[in-house]
Amino acid sequence: MTDGTTREERFAQGMEVLRSVDGEVGQRVIDSLADISPEMGHQIVAWGFGEIYSRPELQPRDRQLVTLGMLTALGGCEPQLEVHINAALNVGLTPQQIVEALLHSAGYCGFPRALNATFVAKKVFDERGLLPVDQQQPTPPENPPTSA
Repeated sequence: MTDGTTREERFAQGMEVLRSVDGEVGQRVIDSLADISPEMGHQIVAWGFGEIYSRPELQPRDRQLVTLGMLTALGGCEPQLEVHINAALNVGLTPQQIVEALLHSAGYCGFPRALNATFVAKKVFDERGLLPVDQQQPTPPENPPTSA
């Protein structure tokens, strides 16, 4: 890095961003790496949050929408989806917006992955006392077909 910041300064900046976005859930992820790969935890904080997440070109809420879409598309990322659905709520996305983003992802990455992500969201919403999510139900057609 050529901007003159030290490894410790990048970590401190990343921790500030991590706490503001992920709160205690993000801290638990970093803590869980302490006995197996503290360097992975350092890189997540210093690079992921200190370098990438803190860039001003996207707002935290927009970054979380991108992250939810990417984790859904990847599949097999349910533990990370749980962290980032919590983060999405922390940065101002509503449960309805999260559900809509996951529904939107079905067209791009398929229903199985979108379903898996939606069930993770359901778990997070339930843990946070946000169920049921107020969803607009599809409206029936004005002129339903008649049988002959």
